[in-house]
Order: sequence, then C-alpha cells, then structure tokens
Amino acid sequence: MIVLARSAGRASLTLVAGLWTWGPTGPLPAEAARPALRPAAQSLAEARGAARAGDYDEAAALFRRLVRAEPEAAAARRGLARVLIQTGEYSAAEAVAREAPDPVSLANLLGEALLLQGKLDAAEAGFRVAAGELPPSALGGEGGPNTRAVARRADDHLAARVNLADLLRSRGQLAEAEARFDAFIDIYNARAPSLSAGELVAVGRAVRGLARSNPGLFQDALRAFDEAAAADPGWSEPLSRAGALFLEKYQSPEAQAEFEKVLGANPNEPRALLGLARAALFDGGTDPGPPLARLLEVNPNHWEGRALAAQLLLRRERHSEAASEAERILELNPASLDALTVLAASRYLAGDSAGFASVRNDALAISPHYAALDLELAKLLERQRRYAEAAERAGAAVAVDAKAWEAHGLLGLNQLRMGRIADGRASLDRAFAGDPYNPWFKNSLDLLDTFDRFRSLADHRFEFFLHETEAELLHAYLAPVAHEAYDSLVLRYGVEPSSPVRAELYPSHADFSVRTLGEAGLGALGVSFGPVIAMDSPGARELGDYNWASVFWHELAHTFHLHASKGRVPRWFSEGLAVHEQRRGRPGWGHQASLSFVDALVGGNLKKVSELDDGFMRPDFPGQVALSYYQASLVFQYLEGERGFGPIRKMLEGYGDGLSTHELVERHLGMTLDDLDDEFDRYLRRRFSQAANGRRGAVGGAPGASPEELERLVGRFPGDPSARLRLGAALARDGRHGEARPHLEAALAAFPELGGPSSPHRLLAEGYEAEGNVEAAAHHLFELRLLWEAGYESLVRLADLLILLERADESATVLDEAVLIWPYDIDLHRRLAETHGLLGNHEAAVREREAVVALDPPDRAQAFYLLSIARRDAGDREGARRDVLRALDIAPTFEEALELLLELRGAGR
Repeated sequence: MIVLARSAGRASLTLVAGLWTWGPTGPLPAEAARPALRPAAQSLAEARGAARAGDYDEAAALFRRLVRAEPEAAAARRGLARVLIQTGEYSAAEAVAREAPDPVSLANLLGEALLLQGKLDAAEAGFRVAAGELPPSALGGEGGPNTRAVARRADDHLAARVNLADLLRSRGQLAEAEARFDAFIDIYNARAPSLSAGELVAVGRAVRGLARSNPGLFQDALRAFDEAAAADPGWSEPLSRAGALFLEKYQSPEAQAEFEKVLGANPNEPRALLGLARAALFDGGTDPGPPLARLLEVNPNHWEGRALAAQLLLRRERHSEAASEAERILELNPASLDALTVLAASRYLAGDSAGFASVRNDALAISPHYAALDLELAKLLERQRRYAEAAERAGAAVAVDAKAWEAHGLLGLNQLRMGRIADGRASLDRAFAGDPYNPWFKNSLDLLDTFDRFRSLADHRFEFFLHETEAELLHAYLAPVAHEAYDSLVLRYGVEPSSPVRAELYPSHADFSVRTLGEAGLGALGVSFGPVIAMDSPGARELGDYNWASVFWHELAHTFHLHASKGRVPRWFSEGLAVHEQRRGRPGWGHQASLSFVDALVGGNLKKVSELDDGFMRPDFPGQVALSYYQASLVFQYLEGERGFGPIRKMLEGYGDGLSTHELVERHLGMTLDDLDDEFDRYLRRRFSQAANGRRGAVGGAPGASPEELERLVGRFPGDPSARLRLGAALARDGRHGEARPHLEAALAAFPELGGPSSPHRLLAEGYEAEGNVEAAAHHLFELRLLWEAGYESLVRLADLLILLERADESATVLDEAVLIWPYDIDLHRRLAETHGLLGNHEAAVREREAVVALDPPDRAQAFYLLSIARRDAGDREGARRDVLRALDIAPTFEEALELLLELRGAGR
C-alpha cells in the first residue's frame, strides 16, 4: 500500500538536481564546484527564468549561447531542448539532444522529441537509455567513446522510466507498463524525503497510471503533484498536471484554478493553455477561444491543440476541413492518435465506412488498446442524436479496452436512451465501479434507484412510465393525446417507429435533467431519444409555465423524424419541423412570434436557413435558441404552403441516405441553398413588414415610465407596436380602459401575431369585461387562445364568459384545453364533469370523475359515488357497481350510494 495514501500534510523535501531544464532548480553538480563557471551559472539562471516566464525566444537565445560556450554543459543543452519542444521545434530539439557529448544526459529529452515526431521505436530506445536499460549505442548515430559506453542512468532517469511506461501502455504492453508504474510506489515509500520536485512529478504520473485500475490512487497522484509544487513553487508542471487531473475527474473549477496559477506566472505555458481550452469545452462552451488560439501561436505544432481545433470543426459538421487538418498533422507525426481520431471520425460522419475502418485499424496498429477513437466518435454521434450508433461505438471502445470506464458509462447512458434499461444499468454499474468520481454515472444510477416508484402502463404503441403519485391522473389525458399525435404523424410521414415508444414523465425537473444529461440544470422541457421520450410532467413546473401535451406532441414528432432520417436529421430541421407539427396539433401550440423576434429581424441578427443549426448549437447571444425554434418553424410553414409537404418528407428521408442539406434543397426544392436563404428572407420581411417598419429606429422608454412619458414616446414612434403596447398597458393598469383601447388596437394592427401574457388581447379582454361587454371580452380571449399555449387562467376565464353567453359546449372545449396545461385543479375537473354530463358527453364525464378520484379528494366516498353515476350514464353498469361499492366501503351508511347500488342491481336483474 502506498504510504502516500496514509500521509498527512506534505513531506519536507530536500531539493536535488531537476529533471526538467528549467524545472526544479538546485546545484548543478558538475559545474557548481568550479568558480570559473559562475558567470555561466548566472546566465543559466537567467535562461531558466526566461523560460519559466514564457519568454521562449529569449530563453532559447540564452541557452544557445551557453551551449556554444560550453558544449559539454548538459544543463544548458537540456534547457535548450526543452524550449524547442515547448515551441514545437521537435526536429531541432532532436538535433540538440543528439549533439550532446554525453548522450545519456539528453536521452530522455531526445525520446520526448522523437515521440512528438511519431518515431516510436527510437523514442522507446531513448527512454531506455536514460533509464539505464540500454547502452548509449542504442541511440544510433556515428558512435564514439561515450556512445559505446555501458548502460548507466541519467539524472532524470525516473522521468524516463515513467515516459517509457506510458509509451509501453500505449503500444499495448499493459502488464509491463503496470509493473513499471507499480515500482514507483516502492521508490516513493523508500525515498520520499529525498525526492526532487521532478522526481515527485514522475511518481505522480506513475500513480495516476495505476489509478486506472485502482481509482483511489488518483488522490495519491494529486498528493505527489502537490508535494512537487511545494518543493519548487516556481515550477509550472506540477500545477498543470494537477489541473489536468482535476479536469479528468470532472472538477473543472479546481482545474481552472490550477491552470490560472500557471498562466499568471507564464501566460505562454502550453500544458496550461491546453487545459484551460479543454475546461471551457467541459463547461459546455462551444469554443475554447483565446486559450487555444494562444497555444497554437506559442506552438503551431502542438498536436493535441491542433487536433482539438480539428475536433471543433467536426462539431460544426465541417468534416472535410477537419480531415484535412488531421492529415496535415499526420504528415508531421504519423503516430498522432489524436489526429487519427479526428480523421477516423470525419470519415465516419461523412459516410465513408471503409475509410473509417482503415484509419481505425491504423490507430489500433499503433496502440492496440486505444479506446479514445471510438469514445470520441460516440460523443460526436450523441451530439447529433444518433444514439444507437453512439452506443455501438461506445461498445467498440469497451471491446478495445475493458478499463475504458467512460466508454462503459457512455454505453450505459445510450442504452438507457434506447429503452434498454437493464443493460444500461449494468453498463453504468461497471463504469461507476471503475470511476466513482464521475457524477453523471452516479446521478444516473441514483435515478435508476427511484424507478421502483414509477408505474408502467403499456399498450400496442406506447409504454407510459409515470410516477406512482400521478400515474392514473396523467395517463387518462396523455394516452388519448399520444394516440392522436401518433395517428397524425403516421399519415404525415408514412412510417412508424419500429417498437413501442417509451414515454417517461418526471414530476421532478432535476430527475428529468439527469435522465437526459446525467446532471441537473437542463433548460429544456422534453427530449426524444427516438424510441424513448423523457420530459417534465406538469407537476415539475409552476402553473402556466408550459403546455405538457404540446411538448409531448413536439417530442413524438422528433421520434418520427429520427426514425425516418436514421437519426441523421440536423437539429434545425427537426426542431423547426416539430414546432410546425405542434401548430397542426392544436390552435396556439408551439413557439409564437415576439417583439424580440422582430427586433432580431430588423437588426439582422437572424440566421440564414443555411446557418440555422448555429442558432441552436452555437448561439451568438442570449435568447437566440428560442428565436431559432420559431424561425425554423416558419421555414416549414413557408415551404409547406408553397410546395406542399412531399418535398419536406423526401428531404427528411434523404438525410437518412447521407445527403447534405445543400444536396437535398437542390434535389427536392429545385433551388440552391443560397436561393432558399434569399427566398425565405423575403418571406420574413413581407410577413413582418408592418411590425418591422414600426420598430425600425424606435427606442424604448425607461422601465416604469409614466403614461405621460409613454405618450411622448408614441408621438415620436406612432407605428411602434412596443410603444403602443406599453402605453396601453400603463393606462389599463390605471383603470383607463377606454383610453388604453386605441393604443392596444394599434399594437395589434401593427403586429397581429403578438401573443403570450403581454398580448394586447389579454388587456383588451380585461377592459371589455370591466365594462360589462362580455361578448367582446370573450372574442379577445378566443384570439389570445390562438397565440398562447400556456394561458391557463385566460382559458378558465374564457370558459366562464362562455357560460354567461350560454355557450356551454364551447366552454367545455376550452376547459378541456386548460387541463392539458394544468391537470391538478380538482375543482376544474368537477366543473368539467358536470358540464360534460349535462351536454351528454358521458365518456368525458367519466374521465373527469376519474381525475377527481385520482387527486385524492377529502370526501372520497362522494367522489366514488359521482364516478359511479357517470359510469352508469355512460352505459358501464359493471364499472358503476364497482365504484359504488368502493364508496360504501368508505361510508357504509351512505344513503344515496345504497340507493344507487339497489338501482344497479335491479337493472342487472
């Protein structure tokens, strides 16, 4: 057992010669004893200082001067080689190392320079020479007394040994690599007080290698890096490696803190710049931005940094550009696994299966257990909602490396997304056992532990997975909407999902978020994985937040889109088409127009159709995603109106054949994508011309402005619907409805599609009702109903007005719509039951009486009695008899229930 795991605090270390040239400082044994070399020592300190500060040009010049002055000075030569490696001059670093009079002293750095050029055999020889396992002659070259000498260890032999173990593991020699890593535990336990900072870093790296099989050792690796940093506070490598370790274990804030410490002293440190770029992506950013740009400025040949930039191209679906960059990297370093990963992924995503297999084979020939290629491809496929393929690639990663814990977890998450719950749990259990630091695995397993509190209600098309506290209530409303949507979508798309759709509704938004992402914080309301839909139940949100039935219709549309396109439909296409389908489902469903949309149109901030995916995946400003949903839906409203639905369906199918949007627009719309951009832009400007003209040049008044200030604003911009609305609202708040009305009507005239809670229709209805004009108030609430899917209170008020107007059937229809927003109002269900009963809608009355029972009313006997009457009226006498007996179980002397039971028995005889 490593003593490191039991030690408290940090050991007091004696500093010895450093492993890295400007790393741990200390006496230079051969030079320090000679007074004549004091000026050189001073210059060496200056060179190291420049290197540590990130002034690599100055450091290189100083180190070169020292090497020229004294070719045998190994410290200066090491410093020069390290600077050249930091700045990407790998062949120059190799030359500096090979020219060393004592080749053993530079053998480790020679190995590192060779490794970065893809010369793996030569690099391995360099590490073995530095470790004392081979004589210097193994390095090749012309030879000489020093190169023919017997094997001896270099000062930095521990760094060489850990480099060698890393290389052997990469090349598939796992047992030997593990044994070499394990030897460092004995080294630490025997020599801890005397280990230098560089040697402690080597220990940390080795222990980190062992942690792959024993995750508890990650803490010990971190402790070793901390001890190294304490031993040499000015050295950046321990901090950078600690930051990388934090990021590997999903602690981004701690990782960034370490990287920032490094960059505060050396703004050009490549390892920290790369770490900060990766942390930005880890935190959900779409672009690592300045850190990556700075890294590639410092070191244009930083293969990991360049591969990361190429991965970003893949995320943006610029496959050919990513492939070209990967190929350029491989020309200089043919063993770059990062570049091979990008190239393989670009081939796969471009539909070149043979090319993918060839590149993957090349990578596995270099590193037989290299799982990262399949893992990274699985992540990209997951981003594109190709969940079945993501699971397949994660499974391939696991097959390559059984200890690829992240791949086990990604496999499990995607198995869950495909509805394979037992398989997903098993994969996640394996992942968490190997990596207990992963919060996504733990959160998902915790959620799975709650599944025994859900009920599964299945039919031939759906499996409804609902929480036991609301399963009966929600199923009564969800099932009819689900089947109606299914029938509609089958007719539209001509396909059916290959298996029953699993619909999971969570009364906790955090649980829904974990089901989707593995962590809380998701802003969405629902998600479709294809065969599985997960979403908030209405109870997860506040009253009026959203319309759950509309969201379900939207997500089921995605299920059809993913099936028809084999999961390859772009985000903008599927989201816009799903909102378009919502609007066909019910009046007012789906995203609606807003003043912010008009402002974006006027300001030129809307994406072209050809760039709409960026509006979803890489928004330029807050709120752009919501605007993109609405804009994308208008694309399909326009196309279906102009061309019919056939071309849209053919485009969806074409994505499944691997065709691009550009190709599909030309094939099925008979125009170029640029033409579609221009045509749709003209459509938007025509459709919103009046509102846009009114908003153009307009300025908003201060928040809380008085009616008088707003009147002056309207005087300046009489066509601005926003100014008119604000003035009308201010007057209405003061009860000046007559004065407010012209401004509200002017706002509607300029922007008739303006809905939501701030719609002029709502304010006009309030004014007319206050004046007793019930007909006019009902009219405006009807109009608002077409522009606001979540207006629960407005619908209930409209139902009240319709009763006053003796339009009971319309009132019942409106209340039925209100239930699809908020099904938990027991009084609403009682009212609906009475109304449907009076109208002779007996099946609907039964449904509402069932809802009352499901909501657990205080008088359950009465609720069962009324349900029994509703069943009797609907012709279900057996069901009525069962429910009246339930009432009598609760209240045995309930006279009305006893009479109803006698009636039912008499009717039965």
